[in-house]
Amino acid sequence: MPGTVLLLAASPLGRGRLVDAAGVLPVLAAVAPAVLSGSDTANVVELADPLEPQAVLTRLRAAAAAPGPLTVYVAGQLQLDRRQRLPHLALARTTPATVRYTALPWHWVREELRLRSAADTALVVDLHADAEAWRHVAERGLDCGANAAVYGRVAPVAGRRGVAEPAYMKAVATLLRSGYRPPLPQLHEQALARIADAGAGRDLLLSLPGGARPPFAYAPTRPGRPAPLVPGTGPTPPAPIGSPPPAALPVPSGAGQETRAAGPVSPTAARDAHATEPVPPGNSQAPRPGTPTPHLPAPTPGQDPHALISAAVRSGRHEEAEALAARYEERAVGARGAVSEEALHWAEVRADLAMFAGDAVRSCRAWLAVARRRLAAGQAVDAPAVEAAVDRAHHQWTRIADPARARELGPELAELRLRVPGRRQGALENVRRQLRQLQATAP
Repeated sequence: MPGTVLLLAASPLGRGRLVDAAGVLPVLAAVAPAVLSGSDTANVVELADPLEPQAVLTRLRAAAAAPGPLTVYVAGQLQLDRRQRLPHLALARTTPATVRYTALPWHWVREELRLRSAADTALVVDLHADAEAWRHVAERGLDCGANAAVYGRVAPVAGRRGVAEPAYMKAVATLLRSGYRPPLPQLHEQALARIADAGAGRDLLLSLPGGARPPFAYAPTRPGRPAPLVPGTGPTPPAPIGSPPPAALPVPSGAGQETRAAGPVSPTAARDAHATEPVPPGNSQAPRPGTPTPHLPAPTPGQDPHALISAAVRSGRHEEAEALAARYEERAVGARGAVSEEALHWAEVRADLAMFAGDAVRSCRAWLAVARRRLAAGQAVDAPAVEAAVDRAHHQWTRIADPARARELGPELAELRLRVPGRRQGALENVRRQLRQLQATAP
């Protein structure tokens, strides 16, 4: 089974650029795809200075849905949005005033990987951060979720003038050009050794073998000299998993995007770049009352149930995946309540599973219900989890093929859109326009 590699290099054009992120792509592109992936063959997708966060999300979602191991290499710069103070990966059009609308929210990366297994998912990152973003990461860490092994660094703004270079990622690429990819912890240490003088005492290093959460940062060491933890960045209690990022609405693809593949190309990786949703084969519905419950393998001690669910989806066993997620949601509701983060997380997983099964109606209903539960719990209308639920309900609504079912769900979506406009301008008018068209063609 081939692996998948996503190479993402992004930074703003013009005066706001802190790092020449795209400058590392030629070095990475010279590495054999199999070496980048650590598998026998691999499909490689490159994104160089993309313009639209939704276009990046589309590629990330397709990569996360592909079978086999996944490695995501990210070079770029972090900035905080002014409203919610959340870290974003700045893209080509990003300015300090437009981070919320033109940059990629980092929690989108985390949530797209949440149904994968940490055993076959890795992030290698080289990020530069402005002063605010660097303080945020130093105090809270860079939350990449529980389902990926993360290696790399976050570097602060250099004191000197000029644009920095992604030295860590270039070191990684140079090491990989030998034709051999050592285990990621070893590759990480070798890359750090190559840039020790440049980043010593300043960079926050991310070293997170699969499954530990949340990620933590620590100060780099010089040979023979131990380094203390950066205040506030040691391991902390697990953070609740938030909602998935907004679904990719149809938008123009960003500039500078290129795809190259080596070895057999999986159906998911071969999809058109403008595809908005990687849906595995099959159109299974939720189990009906009275139908036999599929066999549900219980996770072994220490095993993440998400890995079982992900395996079931990839093999087309959608009813089994749905039933397992429903069991965990029921347990969470009984133990902690319907609006607890754990219960809401499993409700969101079930909404995603309906999408993977090709059931847009069920997925839309589920996302609408999640949005209502979050709002009823007192969450703000611009909270990322609330916006994400409404955005995904909106996207699934546009995928409903039956006009009668779309007309049925349209008014509820419009009501929620009025309260939760989201990040994309014109979303409410989009719902109203399509709903008018549906009502005009009603029998």
